[in-house]
Amino acid sequence: MVKKLIGRKLKSSRLKRDKTIQNLAEMSHVSSNMISRIERGLTIPSVEILMKLADSLGLSLSYFVEEAEKGNNIVFTPSGQGEPIFFFEDKHQISSLTQGLRDPGFSVFVDTLEPYCDSGEGGMVHTGEEFAMVLEGCLDFVIDGEAFHLEPGDSLSFKATLPHSWKNLKNQQAKILWVVSPPPNV
Repeated sequence: MVKKLIGRKLKSSRLKRDKTIQNLAEMSHVSSNMISRIERGLTIPSVEILMKLADSLGLSLSYFVEEAEKGNNIVFTPSGQGEPIFFFEDKHQISSLTQGLRDPGFSVFVDTLEPYCDSGEGGMVHTGEEFAMVLEGCLDFVIDGEAFHLEPGDSLSFKATLPHSWKNLKNQQAKILWVVSPPPNV
């Protein structure tokens, strides 16, 4: 049971970060053969090896050895009652629609942007994928140098490893539905 749990969590965490076994081996200084054996549930790693793997993936050691005791398998969020998780100078307010989900592989947010709010200087780059859909207002994106103008109902899906930024160029509030995988640490 423990071997399979650790193996499943290691493989899932590695794949969520778009890493091959070889990438993880180089990052952690643990052999690719050992990582493969752990992921297949054939061996239980030593604490030292598990610490190296956890550190390389940005996870805590306890993530691998404890079954999630908190969180739910189902999260129902009534309209307008998402869990507020981020506010920035009264211009950018994010509410989670998946807060409390046990070991999620993705996060869903509703982002309320005040007029002329933007993602900041330069383009963001991180692992995983993103999906954005305009619910109200409009939003302008630049992804890997390509510009997109989104109106209500329009959406974009893209690899988050591409430099990306957004701006609300209108004098009206915009509301955006985001799906992000893997879920950010917020």
